[in-house]
Amino acid sequence: MPTPLLPSSSSSRLLAQQALSRAAGAPLLGGNAVELLIDAAANYAAWLEAIRGARQRVLLENYIIRDDAVGREFRDALVERAQAGVFVAVVVDWMGCLGQSRSGFWAPLRAAGGEVRVYNPLQLGQPFGWLSRDHRKSLTVDGVTGFLSGVCISAKWLGDPVRDVPPWRDTGVALRGPVVGELEAAFAQSWGETGAALREFSSPSGSATAAGDVSLRLIATQPATAGMYRLDQLVASLASKTLWLTDAYFVGMAPYVQALVAAARDGVDVRLLVPGSSDIPAVAGMSRAGYRPLLKAGIRVFEWNGSMLHAKTAVADGQWARVGSSNLNIASWLGNQELDVAIEDAGFAGQLAAQYERDLANATEIVLAPRRRAGRSEQVRSSETRPSRVRHGGGSSGRAAAGALRIANSVGAALTQRRVLGDTSAMPLFLATLVLAALAVVAILWPAWIGWPVALLCAWFALNLGIRGWRVRQRRQRGQGESEEA
Repeated sequence: MPTPLLPSSSSSRLLAQQALSRAAGAPLLGGNAVELLIDAAANYAAWLEAIRGARQRVLLENYIIRDDAVGREFRDALVERAQAGVFVAVVVDWMGCLGQSRSGFWAPLRAAGGEVRVYNPLQLGQPFGWLSRDHRKSLTVDGVTGFLSGVCISAKWLGDPVRDVPPWRDTGVALRGPVVGELEAAFAQSWGETGAALREFSSPSGSATAAGDVSLRLIATQPATAGMYRLDQLVASLASKTLWLTDAYFVGMAPYVQALVAAARDGVDVRLLVPGSSDIPAVAGMSRAGYRPLLKAGIRVFEWNGSMLHAKTAVADGQWARVGSSNLNIASWLGNQELDVAIEDAGFAGQLAAQYERDLANATEIVLAPRRRAGRSEQVRSSETRPSRVRHGGGSSGRAAAGALRIANSVGAALTQRRVLGDTSAMPLFLATLVLAALAVVAILWPAWIGWPVALLCAWFALNLGIRGWRVRQRRQRGQGESEEA
């Protein structure tokens, strides 16, 4: 039997439940049914079936909806429902869809009576406004069925069989029960951020009644609220046996890394599964730079061997599980609108834990190299980095030995599913040195190349701050005029 995440005594359990609710900013909802959906094909099939069966309303919110075969299939399904009199509302993110789909892509849906809004487009008066993104991925149909995941609507998630590119690994859930009302409320909040409030709906009979026996929390975070961050920290503190994490863009903040390290040193089996090859290489580099303190604390780190691992999940003690859109980084925790579901159910947690173990079968474990001699820190080397050159007589033999070592490392990684960690602490320093040196040379030889970008940046901030100040002054003058009339 797995050790429960929550204490067994009633008083301790009540205290832990209260802490989880306050940390997440979300109450525990009972009476729900949850179905685990693995990878985009399963999610798309369930989403499209629900959309095509809609009778009252379809509310769709996604970070990316791309103008490709998958995106057009979804748009056409929405158009057909809108033409049939179903209320269709869509929220997409401006930056997420930048270069993916344009306004013309949505023209057929708008012509059919559907409504489409774009979250946080670039606008004057908000110089840092573009940093906040709507990273949620959700769908609700008729107030009865809901979906939540890390999956965007793009053919990229299905891979490319012609080029032998496997599908992306991602995770979602289908939901029924009282949580669907919370999903609609989260959509209404995003909709209200982009314009007039969402219309009122008459809930279907029985929509708030129990559809199952699963208890969960829906965490709909907004910029600077950090609800998911607080919950992740708390779960790392409460886990007593296992904490298995999957994340697409892991860049752990120091307090969270310290929480994971403390859990591992207290005997918790902490594991982290991340992409081996990422669609954002810079983030992958930052993620790898943080492996060392995790490995030293006994945390096991694995890299996915497929095309891209995009899932964001956690499972603790075989009792608690999380699925959603939030990554373990500062952008998701503090900057974006995110949507996750935290499920307190042994059955579902068991399913997710079993899937985690299947995923590890297609992953390579990262390990620290053993110490070479007593009293020295760990020596680390990656199979992907070049070993230092041997300076013995006969340069060709030294190069041959280095080449043999690289081959042995690669073959060993393939056979054992393990890869020795590279020296990630020195490489970022050398890269930063090269970048700064190059900037210094450019500034000395071609100062205008540095001056113009700085001038444009200053002008951008000056324009935005000026516009914002003018708007504040206008609002104050209107307020004074209204008070004088009163």
